[in-house]
Amino acid sequence: MKRIAPLAFASLLVACQQVPQQPLKTQLEVREFQTRTFDTCKTDEVMSAVVEAFQDQGFMVKNVVPQVGLVSATRELDVEDKGQAFFQTFMFGHNGQWGKNAIIEATANVKTIAGKTKVRTNFQEKVMNNRGGVDTVNTIEDPKFYQMFFDKIGKSVFIGNQKF
Repeated sequence: MKRIAPLAFASLLVACQQVPQQPLKTQLEVREFQTRTFDTCKTDEVMSAVVEAFQDQGFMVKNVVPQVGLVSATRELDVEDKGQAFFQTFMFGHNGQWGKNAIIEATANVKTIAGKTKVRTNFQEKVMNNRGGVDTVNTIEDPKFYQMFFDKIGKSVFIGNQKF
């Protein structure tokens, strides 16, 4: 028994150790990967490409305001982990809470500057728990995520500019 106590204590300390987090990005770094400029002054075509890119990724377009170049959309995902739900229910009964679904809210601002069209997008993920409360809200700051989204817009703009 005396040997188990130090081992259990050491295990507890290791389990409580914090995982190092990545350094926070500056606003300028975030804006850089959230923004793409397209070599066209046809804002309407780029705005249509943004709407199509949202739809291609399963978003429901909620609002389009061409006068200010705003597009907003949402996408809902089921993020429930059955194991976590079982554990929470087993440990806490009706008071257990776990992530149930995620809502990704997205906005895009489209504007023409000096004969080119600039698009800035922003994606935010909100995880809701089984009781309908908000567990977490995080801005998506993965440059690859934005790169894939802008690639879809770029392909659509390129195809739209081709004369058949």
